Amino acid sequence: MKITLFGATGGTGKQLVDQACAAGHEVTAVVRDPARLARTDPHLTVVTADVMDPDSIAPHVSGRDAVITAIGSPDLKPTTIQTDSTRSIIEAMRRQGARRLLVVSNGGMATEGDGPVTRFLAKPILSRILRNPWGDMRVMEEAVRAADLDWTIVRPPMLTDGPRTGTYRTAIDRNVRGGVRLSRADLADCILRHLDDPDAVHVAIAAGN
Repeated sequence: MKITLFGATGGTGKQLVDQACAAGHEVTAVVRDPARLARTDPHLTVVTADVMDPDSIAPHVSGRDAVITAIGSPDLKPTTIQTDSTRSIIEAMRRQGARRLLVVSNGGMATEGDGPVTRFLAKPILSRILRNPWGDMRVMEEAVRAADLDWTIVRPPMLTDGPRTGTYRTAIDRNVRGGVRLSRADLADCILRHLDDPDAVHVAIAAGN
C-alpha cells in the first residue's frame, strides 16, 4: 500500500516506518526535521512539510491508500497539537480526495471494558495528571469522528519500548480488560494490521497485553 505517515520521528512513528517498509509498503514520512529520521530504505521517502498547513501537506496525501498520524504531545502542558495537526490532515485529505485515516489516541480517556481498580482508582488519578494531553486527544477524536473519512482511532494503554510480540489483545469501542501496557512495536503492528480492514472503519480499536 501507499502510506503517508505523520509523527514518523517519534517512538511509535519509527516503529511504523520500520515495520511498514519491511512489509513492502511504500511509505512517505512527512517531517519537520529530516535529520531526526535516520532511516534509509528503498520503500521510504522522507519529505519536509508543516503538518499544521493543509496546503503544505496536501501533495503528500494525494493518491495515498492510507494516512496515519502518530503525532503526540511530549509533555503535560496545555496543548492542542494533536487536535490542530489532525484537523489540518483532515482538511488536506478532503481537498485531495484521500479517504483512509488512522489516528493514535489513548485508552486512558475511555473506561468501558476496564476492571474496577483501573476504572475507579487508577484512571481518576491519571485523568488529573494527564488532563492536558488527554483533553487534546478527546477533542482530536471528536474532529476525526465528524470527518467524512474512512477513519480508525487506535487507543493504546501505557506504551513501553518492549519488543514486537504480536500477541497483544484488541477490543472494539472498549478497552482491553487488564491490558495496561503495550509496546510501541506492537502498537505499530496493530495499526498496520488494520490498514485495509473494513471492520476497522468508523470504530475505536483498543490494544493491550
